[in-house]
Amino acid sequence: PGSPGPGWGYTHAIVCSVPDSLAAQPAGDGAEPVDLAKAHRQYGVYTGILRQKLGLQVIELAADEGLPLSVLVEDAAVIQADTALVTRPWEPARRREVTRTPGIKKVLEELKMRVVEVTDDGATLDGSDVLFTGECPTPGGGRTSGLNPGCEPAGGDFAVSTVPVVGSSHLKSFCSMAGPDTIAIGSSEAAKKAMRTMEQLTDHHYDTLTVPDDPAGNCIYVRLGPKGSALLHRSPEEFPNSLPVRGRSSWALGAGLKALLNRGFMGCLKALWGWRGGDLGSLGGA
Repeated sequence: PGSPGPGWGYTHAIVCSVPDSLAAQPAGDGAEPVDLAKAHRQYGVYTGILRQKLGLQVIELAADEGLPLSVLVEDAAVIQADTALVTRPWEPARRREVTRTPGIKKVLEELKMRVVEVTDDGATLDGSDVLFTGECPTPGGGRTSGLNPGCEPAGGDFAVSTVPVVGSSHLKSFCSMAGPDTIAIGSSEAAKKAMRTMEQLTDHHYDTLTVPDDPAGNCIYVRLGPKGSALLHRSPEEFPNSLPVRGRSSWALGAGLKALLNRGFMGCLKALWGWRGGDLGSLGGA
C-alpha cells in the first residue's frame, strides 16, 4: 500500500452543544465528574479553534437534555470520502442520537453526502471505534463495538481490519493519527496490544509516537495547506510528559476540558471531512 496523498485537509466540522444533563452522567474508568461550567467554556474554546485557527465551517447541533452523551457526536457517523455511514451505537440509550430530528443524518444529507445506514439489527458500531490511517479503516472490536459486514464503512475501496480493544475503552481513547503515516499511541497494555495487532494486519509501515498517558494519544491532525499543519492535543498542564510534539501550528485545548476529555470528549466531539486530496484521513482523532 502507498502512503496517504496530499489530503488531511478538512472543510467542515460537526459539533454538538453541551447539554446540562451531561453533568449527571456517572464518571467511569477513573474519570472525574464533569464540571459543567468548564465544559461550556472549553467547548467555546474548541469551536473557536476550529473556526479561527483551522478555518473550518462549524455546524453546531443543538443540545438535547434527553441525550446527555450526544455531545460525543463522532460516535454517530463514520465518513469515508463523500460517503457517510450513520452508525448504530453500542448503548441502546444512545441510538436516538442518530435518529433525532434535526440531527446528524439531516446535516450530512444537506452537505450532499451519500448517507448509508447499518443494515444489520444485530450489529453495533461507535464512530470512536474507527480509525482511518490513510490506508484502511481500523475498527476496534471489544465490549463497545461488535463490527460485522452489516456495518462496514461503505464504498468497498478500502480493506477493513478489526483490532481487539480490551475493557470498555474505545479505540481512539488511546490512539489517533498524529500526522501522515504516524500513529499516536498510549502506553497501557490495551494500547500496546492494539498497536501490535495493527502492525500485524498490514504491510504498510507506520511511525509511532508513544505517549505515557493513554488519553494524550487522542489528538487531531489537520493539514492547513500553505500555512502548514496543526495538531490539536491535550494540554501540557494535564499530561506534561505526554506532549513531546510541538510546532508552530500546534494548539492545546487547555485543562478546562479535563473531565470531559478523560471520558473521550476530545475524540468524540468532532466529525471532520472535506478531502481536497481524495484520500482518507482520521475522523478525529478522537
